[in-house]
Amino acid sequence: MNFTKRLSVIVAFFILSVGGAIASTGAPSISYQEALAKLKAGNVRFISGAHLHTGDSMEVVKMLATGQKPYAIILTCSDSRLPPELLFDTGIGELFVIRVAGNVTDPIILGSIEYAAEHLGTPLVVILGHEKCGAVKATVDLQGKGEGNIGAIVQAIQPALIKTKDAGKISEKDNAQFVEAVVDTNIALVKATLINKSGVLKHLVDSDKLLIVAAKYHIDHGEVVMLD
Repeated sequence: MNFTKRLSVIVAFFILSVGGAIASTGAPSISYQEALAKLKAGNVRFISGAHLHTGDSMEVVKMLATGQKPYAIILTCSDSRLPPELLFDTGIGELFVIRVAGNVTDPIILGSIEYAAEHLGTPLVVILGHEKCGAVKATVDLQGKGEGNIGAIVQAIQPALIKTKDAGKISEKDNAQFVEAVVDTNIALVKATLINKSGVLKHLVDSDKLLIVAAKYHIDHGEVVMLD
């Protein structure tokens, strides 16, 4: 499928415009350096309790009704303890959030990221894993051999389990530390997958129009640490 046809399919699938008006232009509103700085500053506010966003007004809702311009794409876990909008102290329309157990990826998730990066012009992707990830622990406990629909998640995380085992730096007998090592490896592998499995994202990265970073949320104290 050529570029024009592919873009048309993406737009048709995602955009419900108001009165036929589409506000998105595909050009980034800010640079990825600025976007990353905003996320870091927002997390500092979250930790300190100095929140700027306690709920957006209807004026903001109405303003965003004609289009969106998020400055960061967040691929993160479904765990109820890490809502990105709160962790980064953001409002409506600032983040394009994709949540799935284990922050894994597949063609649908890749397509969602491509849409935001290519059509909305979002300059930053953050792969956000977290401490004590239940999906990763299940993968470790089941040795990557889960069944059914949950088994599909386990299979997606299995490469991280295998790579961590092969590295041999942490004993599986120390379950907690080993799980955290698999969490870190999984985040790194998902980041690599975005480039390896998506020509669109690779082109944007190579053109210096997109930055993909890996990050980890610390459940105990609220800090998001960049792993790159």
